[in-house]
Formats: sequence, structure tokens, C-alpha cells
Amino acid sequence: VQLQASGGGLVQAGDSLRLSCAASGRTFSNWHMGWFRQVSGKEREFIGGIAWNTGRTWFVDSVEGRFSISREFYRNMVYLEMNNLKPEDTAVYVCAAKSSATDVWNNWGQGTEVTVSS
Repeated sequence: VQLQASGGGLVQAGDSLRLSCAASGRTFSNWHMGWFRQVSGKEREFIGGIAWNTGRTWFVDSVEGRFSISREFYRNMVYLEMNNLKPEDTAVYVCAAKSSATDVWNNWGQGTEVTVSS
């Protein structure tokens, strides 16, 4: 499985940004795709996921209502739409994938950096 994230950049607080993740290497039926973020010196944080088959999404409380995840089924693309960005959202964002049969995220892409200035 290959995952390629893109779309990061420098934005101001209150702005919106969309990150993309191109997935390849297999069919993703019955898989989950997820987004994590990491700040230097801190543990990687799960922020949200999407079930490939159904499009069902789930998020951590800190981004619920501000972030959304979608996928383009036939292009194998996953998107993280981030609205009302805050300085504390500054991080390297990473896309990940796993089978829905496991709780372990075991496929990772490289990160894309998002910086939110106040």
C-alpha cells in the first residue's frame, strides 16, 4: 500500500485547507483510511477516519465539527477538509490505512506540514 499526502502549507487562523491523500497498491474495500497529526516532541495523534465502503466518518473531539473526511471512490483519493483552523492545529499531517478487521493502523504515508499562524 502506498499513501501520498499533499496540500499542506501556511495559513492564518480561521482559514480553511484541504489535504489530499492518494492511495494505491490494492483495492480498499473493507478498509479504513485515517488522518493523524504529529507535533515535534509529541506522540502522533489520531484525528479522524473514514470507512472506505460506506463513507462513515469519525473524529476526535478536538476537530469534530471543524474537520471532515471524504473519499473519491474510483480515484482512490481521501481528503481532509479543515475549517476554522487554529494555531494548535499546526502539525505534520499523515494519512494512514488499515483493514477494517484490525484496530492497528499499519500503512502510513509521508506527512504534509500545516502551519497555522495567529
